[in-house]
Amino acid sequence: MNCLILGATGAVGSRVARGLRSKGHQVFLAGRTEQDLAELSSELDSPYSVVNASEIEAVDQCVQAAHTKLGGLQGIVNCVGSVLIKPANITTAEEWHDTIGSNLTSAFAVVKSAANVMKDSGGSVILFSSAAAEIGLPNHEAIAAAKAGVAGLARSAAATYCSKGIRFNVIAPGLVKSKMTQQIWSKERSAEYSRKMHAVDRLGEPEDIASAVLWLIEPENSWITGSVFNIDGGLASVRRG
Repeated sequence: MNCLILGATGAVGSRVARGLRSKGHQVFLAGRTEQDLAELSSELDSPYSVVNASEIEAVDQCVQAAHTKLGGLQGIVNCVGSVLIKPANITTAEEWHDTIGSNLTSAFAVVKSAANVMKDSGGSVILFSSAAAEIGLPNHEAIAAAKAGVAGLARSAAATYCSKGIRFNVIAPGLVKSKMTQQIWSKERSAEYSRKMHAVDRLGEPEDIASAVLWLIEPENSWITGSVFNIDGGLASVRRG
């Protein structure tokens, strides 16, 4: 299987890339920082491309490059995203547009390009939403809106392209420890508050999410499409007794 991973050098993306390579799959790495990409590329012996995933044309060029370099694509994982915890009334227009761009526009760009390169062979596309899109959390208006859009996008794409054999699914994590969320979990008070919100009484680790991606993308799970998987420690659906 040949897979493109956008956001490949992040906490989840890098583990997905390593997991796929360990199973003998070919991967094409994409992200914004060339130095990090070059290091991971050297480790995994995999090609890479620097891309701003908020730009639709740039994503399309990246997908086409991956398709050409690997000799086809059967999987795409979009790990690109951001976190903004801020009430709507003090969220700036720039913060709103950045949040929509990195989370929703990047996902739309992936869907658009995947539909073109996979239309003859089929494949699996995995996008990322958030538990914040499924449960009302204070000060999450922008990110909740963007991530809810990703879930709706995937369901519609799954319906549109099912006849082409292209599957679209979504993973909606809770709070996962990563560099992107470090401002939350690195502070004892906020980390404790967040931990108690998760029924399993701990924050997520990148491996929790990567293992779900690796399972979902495999061809033997081809009867799954248009679904949102809450890999969130119970955040969106369970309350501790």
